[in-house]
Amino acid sequence: MSISPARLTAFEILRLVEGGGYASDLLASRTAALDSRDAGLAEEIVLGALRVQAQLDFLIQHFSERPAGRLDPEVRIALRMGIYQIRYLTRVPAHAAVSESVELVKRARKRSAAGFVNAVLRKVDRSPVAWPGRAIELSHPAWMLDRWERRYGLETAMKIARANLATPETYVRITGSPPPGAELEATDVPGAYRLVAGSARGLRIQDIGSQAIVPLLELEAGQTFLDVSAAPGNKTAQAMESGVRAVACDVHFRRLAPMRGLGCDLVVMDATRPLPFRRRFDRILLDAPCSGTGTLARNPEIKWRLRPEDLPALQERQTAMLRNALERLAPGGRLVYSTCSLEPEENEDVIQKVPARVLRLWQRLPGVDPGDGFFAAVLTSD
Repeated sequence: MSISPARLTAFEILRLVEGGGYASDLLASRTAALDSRDAGLAEEIVLGALRVQAQLDFLIQHFSERPAGRLDPEVRIALRMGIYQIRYLTRVPAHAAVSESVELVKRARKRSAAGFVNAVLRKVDRSPVAWPGRAIELSHPAWMLDRWERRYGLETAMKIARANLATPETYVRITGSPPPGAELEATDVPGAYRLVAGSARGLRIQDIGSQAIVPLLELEAGQTFLDVSAAPGNKTAQAMESGVRAVACDVHFRRLAPMRGLGCDLVVMDATRPLPFRRRFDRILLDAPCSGTGTLARNPEIKWRLRPEDLPALQERQTAMLRNALERLAPGGRLVYSTCSLEPEENEDVIQKVPARVLRLWQRLPGVDPGDGFFAAVLTSD
């Protein structure tokens, strides 16, 4: 029996994600050759299954009486995919989800498990299930929910977690009048539009939270602007709308290469070391590499990988980058330090470690504000 391109692609991507890959990157590369319907189904299965992974693993044990963690990865992934389609995707026929999940296991050379997968999936229905606790119900690690509750309060923590289970809205960046072909809605961030209906093909997709960062710099034409960690280039492009003279940097050339068409200088550098510039810049943006806990709806695999003990190393790197960036800030200039993290170790705690005057602290939270979660600090040097 043949397997649909969508399910085969989703299975391969989920295997790679389990091995350390990133779902969004893999979806972009692996679905490019698929037709739009198959690409959409593959994306729905991959990201949906990752978002509710804790629920799916509970359901595997519920229907099979075997802990998901004790199954071979290929069997576990096929069961997650099958259960997700049966219980969460009402438009997918159950028989297709069952039969193709069985075929995926066979194709993965786990033929001996085909009967087990078939038997388990035939028990799956859409009857309500009593989740054993909020970590399963909200499909987040318990430690993450606990720290958000301490930080933001129970009500807000629950809003964040529930927002992370939903498919995020699509926002695009447009200068001038919106083009025809898609139904767009203006937002309170100038140039940011929410996609209401239609396709975003040909438009620059950029989350509204991301688009809200650059205005904090208060850019003016002719200013010198340094983007310390620029790839993939959306914020650099947005900054250049103001007529600044921009330099965009990243530690890897392959990440800078797609930015060649922006018309700015590109520099490969490691910002944890002193920056290779003699001049100082009027405006600097440091959108620092971070845990990404503000983007879990978009990058759900992060929540299954991140550990609390990972945060100190991230903070050390972020602090080094910020110290070095501040050294290149012109007197009276403005630097924005931002992350897409909700964790204080990567945000306020970093700011406290550097010699700079704080003009403003700013934050967006998923489920409270539209789009991804972001933190920003506006700094200046006297």
